[in-house]
Amino acid sequence: MMYTNITDNKHADNKGSSGQLVNYLEKENRLYMDQDPERWFNHSGRHYEPYEVRSSIDNNIAKLGKDDAKFFLVNISPSQKELKHLKEKYGGPGMSEMLKKYTVNVMDEYARNFNRLGINSSKDLVWFAKLEHHRYYGHTDKEVKDGTKKRGELKLGDQMHIQVIVSRKDWTNKIKLSPMNSSRGRNVEHSKKMGQFDRVAFKQCGETLFDKQFGFERGLIDTMAYANIQKNGTLAQKIQLDTLAAGEPLNHNPNNMMLELVQDVSKGMFETSANMLEAVGSTVGKFLNIMLEPVYNPGVSSAPQEPKRKKKKKKGQGQEPSYQMRM
Repeated sequence: MMYTNITDNKHADNKGSSGQLVNYLEKENRLYMDQDPERWFNHSGRHYEPYEVRSSIDNNIAKLGKDDAKFFLVNISPSQKELKHLKEKYGGPGMSEMLKKYTVNVMDEYARNFNRLGINSSKDLVWFAKLEHHRYYGHTDKEVKDGTKKRGELKLGDQMHIQVIVSRKDWTNKIKLSPMNSSRGRNVEHSKKMGQFDRVAFKQCGETLFDKQFGFERGLIDTMAYANIQKNGTLAQKIQLDTLAAGEPLNHNPNNMMLELVQDVSKGMFETSANMLEAVGSTVGKFLNIMLEPVYNPGVSSAPQEPKRKKKKKKGQGQEPSYQMRM
């Protein structure tokens, strides 16, 4: 699953200078001095020095108070499957450049997510990104807690990821943009000042963008929506998810219908699996018919079902069949 996260930042106070964070993100260049250094990049360049990053971010703070956030940290971390796909398609050196191009596109979506006049792409922002090749075990990792790994040890496997520092203000130094605003347009006055940012939608578009840009065929269990339902979904949503998972092998167009359906389930658009089938239509929903068949044949499905209800017999009539079971 593509992991895209926004934070105030955990390594430095973002109410002051960005210098501490910039210095922290230079750690790999210091640790691996025998290798070519990774330079900072953005939509217009690939070779920015740390002092240029710090100066640009720290000087773009007009009319921000001492307690206001001055910048934010965006973490873009492809999964092992996604990195393997990139390596097979572009090779080791090529995948680094492709991830940088992808980052520019992600920051385009970041800008558009604010839904602010004049903020249309990454060119309207002040931001700089750094590609990192390694990850290290921290005190919150399970392996450190159970003693199998030590804090600071390198994690195995391909750990390539991107860290982005983005200014709170746009490139004109006039418009405030906060991705921590969760009003999503409901508070009109607040959204006029901060923009209306939907963090869930931003994370989802990062996943969709990766699949489209790199031709990645994402399985159901590798979607953000699947993970969200498993962790926070209602019983009805989990039943719908089970139906989709069981029907996935019968679906021959995984990057369209299935992924759209699981996103709709995550949004709570269907009350039951039957409603889900009805909503997608007979043509698209054919593959689900087999999975929903147990709903109409009690005793076959292991999914939670409502108990049978019987109508009272009228005098002179035989016993009527029980109602069909519903999801």
